[in-house]
Amino acid sequence: MDFKLSKEQEAIQKAARDFAKGEFDKDIALEHERAHKFPKEIWKKACGLGFIGIHFPEKFGGQEYGIFENALIVEEFCRRDSGLGIALTLSDFASEIILRFGTEEQKEKYLTPITRGEAISSGGFTEPDHGSDITLMNTTAVKSGSEYVINGGKTFITNGTISDFTVVLCQTDEQAKPSYRGQSVILVERGTPGFTSADVGEKMGIKMTATAELSFNNVKVPVTNLVGKENRGFYQVLEFFDESRIEIAAQALGVAQGAFDRALAYTKERSQFNKKLSEFQVTQHKLADMATKIETARLIVHKAGWNYDQGIIDPKLTSMAKMYAGKVAVEVADEAIQLHGGYGYMLEYEVERFYRDAKIMEIYEGTREIQKNTIAGALLGKG
Repeated sequence: MDFKLSKEQEAIQKAARDFAKGEFDKDIALEHERAHKFPKEIWKKACGLGFIGIHFPEKFGGQEYGIFENALIVEEFCRRDSGLGIALTLSDFASEIILRFGTEEQKEKYLTPITRGEAISSGGFTEPDHGSDITLMNTTAVKSGSEYVINGGKTFITNGTISDFTVVLCQTDEQAKPSYRGQSVILVERGTPGFTSADVGEKMGIKMTATAELSFNNVKVPVTNLVGKENRGFYQVLEFFDESRIEIAAQALGVAQGAFDRALAYTKERSQFNKKLSEFQVTQHKLADMATKIETARLIVHKAGWNYDQGIIDPKLTSMAKMYAGKVAVEVADEAIQLHGGYGYMLEYEVERFYRDAKIMEIYEGTREIQKNTIAGALLGKG
């Protein structure tokens, strides 16, 4: 069993680290944080260098790498800056459903612009009445001739106000029992009549990432916008979640490492009672605990990414990675603030922002409770 990265993977990791170091300027980050603005110029540069969609095929602008290599990039970006890292690495959100299940025409039309920095995607899954429960959908898509007519609404949609298209989970067979057997994934482009989006309002964190409510009022799209087979959407989205949980876990890992980096540097510089903070045993023990949690999280996140790239779908493992890495991100960022004392509460010192951004890791892409349900179901032989 080899725990070392390959030379190629080390090169990808270093390239991502160098890019983030050169582009993720602290003042630029704070500017975007205060303005709640997506870092478009940095995103375009990241796309130009092949960081976004690295796991796509070359013919669609990718580099034929796996989820593991993508996770290495995600970790480095979020380690350098939580807000910028999260915003950039979610710019292709849900496009993997097209990658895994779409037609060649759909892949060419929707994936290629993503890697070129010409399009941002979003996934319309969560609904106001159901939250993380995607077995029930109020959003319907009724086939009428050569079109689907979509009605309903989605909420807490990442990139919802800035995306060029949305991958929407709809109920296409209202008679299906259980109902999730009648769900389909349909593509809806921005500007389609009847399709509107609105910002959800002020959030605790990830302020550079747009979060929206989507509304569909007799939205008509061609039947060619169906992704994969009709009434198989639920299963397609579940498989996507196995992939996306690894990316979110990598975000959490990067946020935890970034908060730790700052705490470690601060304790080496700050003096109290004529001693550096790092010289106190209580500080050393805190740092030891933080580092151990991060390393443990890294092992499970890397294993989950490697496992997926072997073609093994394991919801238990990806849920463990997402749940644990999210927990570690929150705990490490919290301790980083404590080690900074009063300065940790200040925006300028960054760790408070890392803490605010860390909390979402336990909520989006399935709450930690949903992850525990998945893990328990696998252990008990359910589902």
